Amino acid sequence: MNTDKLQFTIPAKAKMASYILMAIGLVSIICMFMMDHNDDPHYHNNRAWSNIFASAFFFTAIALAASFFLGLQYAAEAGWATTIKRVIEAVTMYLPWGLSIMLLLFILCQFQVNHIYQWMDPEAAAHDKIIAGKMGYFGWFWWMRTAFYMIGWTWFTMKLRKNSIEADKLDIDVNSSYHWKNVKLGAWFMVVFAVTSSTSAWDWLLSIDIHWFSTLYGWYIFSGMWISALVTITMLVVWLKKLGYLEFVTESTVHDIGKWMFAISFLWTYLYFSQFMLIWYANIPEEVIYFQTRWESYKTLMWTVLFINFAFPMVMLMSRDCKRNFFFLVFVGTIILVGHFLDIIMIVMPGTVGHHWTGVSWMEFGTLAFFLGLFIYVVLNALAKVPLLVKNHPFVQESLHHSI
Repeated sequence: MNTDKLQFTIPAKAKMASYILMAIGLVSIICMFMMDHNDDPHYHNNRAWSNIFASAFFFTAIALAASFFLGLQYAAEAGWATTIKRVIEAVTMYLPWGLSIMLLLFILCQFQVNHIYQWMDPEAAAHDKIIAGKMGYFGWFWWMRTAFYMIGWTWFTMKLRKNSIEADKLDIDVNSSYHWKNVKLGAWFMVVFAVTSSTSAWDWLLSIDIHWFSTLYGWYIFSGMWISALVTITMLVVWLKKLGYLEFVTESTVHDIGKWMFAISFLWTYLYFSQFMLIWYANIPEEVIYFQTRWESYKTLMWTVLFINFAFPMVMLMSRDCKRNFFFLVFVGTIILVGHFLDIIMIVMPGTVGHHWTGVSWMEFGTLAFFLGLFIYVVLNALAKVPLLVKNHPFVQESLHHSI
């Protein structure tokens, strides 16, 4: 094993790419606010704010799902992914950044700078009986839940990372004390995440369409963020191996990540279709309105999202060889990430912009560029801070020799 390649050094091209993406994104955001005008005060500049919200949530969700995946590995005492644990941890380090941006957007909405949440409008409850009936769940109680999510997720994530690093500072961790601390933390995180992943989806995304409800919504959002995190981790692993790092990661480990990508794509499709089919079959007006709006003004986007996120990975990742082919994994992963970003656009835009939306344009991808650049910058810096291989993890030898 080449010990020189255990410490990651950020390539100058990668660092420059992150700066360029952020610059392009910043210019795009400024242009959006200058061009996004509408006579309706509730939609004035709302497409710009909605794009910022969608991109901010997309990358925050990736980091959060990576935290879940990290905690899951500890709770299940899985050994196969030990050699890529530093990559997973690096992705989780974007979570405090993402949650900070989300919090800022929430505060701006509360002060009516943007109109992402209709129920935050002081006049909404006075003129809408449905909103008035739900204000006991929103208002100050919503802010308490949001604070709990942000503090809780960040605490678990940073604690898992800290214990992992502290373990490797020792010459040898005879009793694997830090590992067992993380096993307990991971188990508790699974309990907390099982509840908060759904309730946060209701609070932050479902409440955009304040008149609508769905019992499958939390799982649907969770499956989308999970597959996006898996793809991100896979692409990072492949990229690092191409640079000569992670030579200790076996082909079987990459194959296993590919199997996760394949499986969770089917989970997302199952939930996507189930939510639509059950509501369509029941044909209850207060439920159907959600899909009616999307069918009238977002039909092309709906079909595109379904094809990209289901048919594409199903065909391209079916065989064993494809899951071991780095080019295929990166190519398919890129398409899946775009597909799930468009899914977030489809979730957010109908409730904030409605029929004023004119289709996917440079606005969506310009905003995405800024957050992608910030995400790359944060993750690569996290990777460079510690060695790429965990030293004192009890399952490291199992992972180094993982073969299927």
